[in-house]
Amino acid sequence: MYLVRNVFRTKPGMAKELVNKFKQTFPFMESSDMKKPRLMTDAVADYWTVVLEYEVESLSVFDKQEGFTLKPEVRDIIKGYMDLVETGYREIFKIE
Repeated sequence: MYLVRNVFRTKPGMAKELVNKFKQTFPFMESSDMKKPRLMTDAVADYWTVVLEYEVESLSVFDKQEGFTLKPEVRDIIKGYMDLVETGYREIFKIE
């Protein structure tokens, strides 16, 4: 099992809007083998940080998720999300 963590630094004041967009994708994530999705926002981190994480069974399952944002229903939800983001990165951890 692997934990995929996507960390976004939003533009000032835009974290809440990004969280709202991502929350709407949860039903689609869970039906696409992206298990236990959750969102976190900064408490003691860089301001306007949003973390979206989920679990996958294997890295091959993760690789299959590449087209997830191209699904029409997901694409409509997250449309314009990059306008809210300044930078970001991804971490992938093996769960022992």
